[in-house]
Amino acid sequence: MTRILATAKTELRIAIRNRWVLIALILMAVFSLVLAAVGSAPTSGGLGVDRLSVTVASLTSLSVYLVPLLALLMSFDAIAGEVERGTLPLLLTYPITRQEVLLGKLLAHLAVLTLAVVVGYGLAAAIAFASDPDAGAGLAALWRLTWTSVLLGATFLGAGYGLSALARRPSGAAGLAIGLWLGLVVLYDLALLAAIVADGGGWFTTDVFPYALLANPADAFRLFNLTASGAMAAASGIGGAAGTIPVWQSLLPVLIWPICATALAGLAFRKVTP
Repeated sequence: MTRILATAKTELRIAIRNRWVLIALILMAVFSLVLAAVGSAPTSGGLGVDRLSVTVASLTSLSVYLVPLLALLMSFDAIAGEVERGTLPLLLTYPITRQEVLLGKLLAHLAVLTLAVVVGYGLAAAIAFASDPDAGAGLAALWRLTWTSVLLGATFLGAGYGLSALARRPSGAAGLAIGLWLGLVVLYDLALLAAIVADGGGWFTTDVFPYALLANPADAFRLFNLTASGAMAAASGIGGAAGTIPVWQSLLPVLIWPICATALAGLAFRKVTP
């Protein structure tokens, strides 16, 4: 554990030097404030729920795009960068295993992401409380969104490490990371919607579609937060259409994917030769 913490401290100093802490904080804060200020004001009263719950629904839609992107941007060169700079052979001469190196990097990057999430959501919650005295009813939803956002970030951090190990070069890893983000966060949902339209309410829509959503960590994150929130009526599209999926079924992928992604990254890292 001491070696993991030492690696994490080093990676955290690198993240601060490379401005990743500042970038993550600014992005989360700006987008969260915009959504809190203009996104939920006209709708909260009509829905019969407190403003914070509606703000959480809006933040869920933001987080499913922004959190994975930030995680991949922080992790895509975690291993490939060490290879290109020639520091990996030196790193592996230390009395530390590859798994400990990976966990140290994960701990540091997850700390940066967690700080950004807490600051961004906290600012959005402050606006909600300032404008709605009943906003306290949405605190449970806000807490749920916070820890699931951290888990979603851990999933894509692990995926980024795996791609970094496979690519061996930062440029290639960056391309793979952007491709993964586009595939899972953007194109996956578009493909599902196209399949639903083509299916016309048939077997795909009723039998396959719910499980296809749960197979994607981004969609499982969104489903869990929307179906467990009192602001479900504010959701639309895939989130609203899948409201019949039990909460526990959408929670399982949220909990399992970070472990699987980190394990796969560890397997890919083992194959990297200095």
